[in-house]
Amino acid sequence: MNYDLITILGPTASGKTPLAAALAVQLHAEIISGDSRQVYRRMDLGTGKDLADYVVDGYRVPYHLIDIAEPGYKYNVFEFQRDFLKAYDDIRSRNILPILCGGTGMYLESVLKGYKLLPVPENPELRVRLADKSLEELTAILSSYKKLHNSTDVDTAKRAIRAIEIEEYYLHQPVEARKFPEIHSLIIGVDIDRELRREKISRRLKQRLDEGMVDEVRALIDGRICPDDLIYYGLEYKYLTLYVTGQLTFDEMYHQLEIAIHQFAKRQMTWFRGMERRGFTIHWIDATRPMEEKVNEIIGLLNKE
Repeated sequence: MNYDLITILGPTASGKTPLAAALAVQLHAEIISGDSRQVYRRMDLGTGKDLADYVVDGYRVPYHLIDIAEPGYKYNVFEFQRDFLKAYDDIRSRNILPILCGGTGMYLESVLKGYKLLPVPENPELRVRLADKSLEELTAILSSYKKLHNSTDVDTAKRAIRAIEIEEYYLHQPVEARKFPEIHSLIIGVDIDRELRREKISRRLKQRLDEGMVDEVRALIDGRICPDDLIYYGLEYKYLTLYVTGQLTFDEMYHQLEIAIHQFAKRQMTWFRGMERRGFTIHWIDATRPMEEKVNEIIGLLNKE
């Protein structure tokens, strides 16, 4: 093989996982999830795990970094790098090709570019100073550290405080302290038409609500997961928690969540296009092509160099 890794990325509802699974079967590969929320146990429908996608013609494709943390925990990109490397080294040690598949741009880029990151501890004094500030004030403070590319950093006051805490820590710490190996990856992007993407997102939202996504959130709260912790995870967990706790009606929740997921998919594509500007070569494949064609094209690219 000319590559150490295959990366399959794309916006939500583009069909990344079925493609990665079909490719894994052909290459006898294993999948490493690159999704920031699928790490959590019992958060299945809201994170779109779709574990059935990992079963192809009766064969269950091995996967990693799904269901590795408890709900309520604040998993972060540093931990992802650490856990990715552990899974990657294990797979490679068995002479198997890993496939990194996901839509969390920062997670994917952190391993593809080899970000040098440090674990950021809590700063109690800083948290006390920021505790009484409004979300607007916190956003202004965070903006003084960096240009805000990721609006989820200021989705809630809790997120904003954590983002400020991270920026303050890095301001005073040498980021060269942590090394990350260089990984040569073939990067495949799943290209889906905007209108088709919107249609699939809306259809999938209805399906997951029908399958019991509200009950999933109720069960998490009944299991003593703090509602604020669920809101911290954003998107489905934010709006469904607001509905379950009586702060939104069902129609308000549905409408606001649908808009938020569409906006999220747009931000994902903005990140991926930004990766191209930052020097990554992404081979885009039309999502609507037959699966066999897509798999064969990737295998062709894999052996081309």
